[in-house]
Amino acid sequence: MSEEFPGWHGTTIIGVKKGGKVVIAGDGQVSLGQTVIKGTARKVRRISPGGSDVVCGFAGSTADAFTLLERLEAKLEGTPGQLARGCVELAKDWRTDKYLQKLEAMLIVSDGEQMFVITGAGDVLEPEHDVTAIGSGGNYALAAARGMMDTDLSAEEVARKAMAIAADICVYTNGNLTVETIGG
Repeated sequence: MSEEFPGWHGTTIIGVKKGGKVVIAGDGQVSLGQTVIKGTARKVRRISPGGSDVVCGFAGSTADAFTLLERLEAKLEGTPGQLARGCVELAKDWRTDKYLQKLEAMLIVSDGEQMFVITGAGDVLEPEHDVTAIGSGGNYALAAARGMMDTDLSAEEVARKAMAIAADICVYTNGNLTVETIGG
């Protein structure tokens, strides 16, 4: 009988664009199998390549995500103020480079105007309905946020409430949030 490594779980990241602002929020839980290893991980970061602020949230392997964040930052330094182009260049490399192909992570990135999800399949997706989510509780957070987009709630309030709902449903998500706002 083989004992398989249970794998790391535990990330929910949401991006909400509303009222001229973009909010990216992420929970702090990292789990190994059925055990919570850390409850205060920081999976949302602000980077400033070429002097332009970009907020990034990541789901998946931490080391892989940091490798991708470093690569994204380098791409954006080469294409200042062109988030879409930098994301596409990263996705191309990710899809074609044999080393990068092994990386297991996803990113939500925004410069306050545009918001994208970047995947290892080479996708750069601009979300519909101005909301997107990734990670183990991503579908719960996405559904909750979409249900609140037509209310008077701000982008941050939508993100926080959606993350609270995801944390109530997904055992790999907690309520310890990192929230970054950009734009507006």
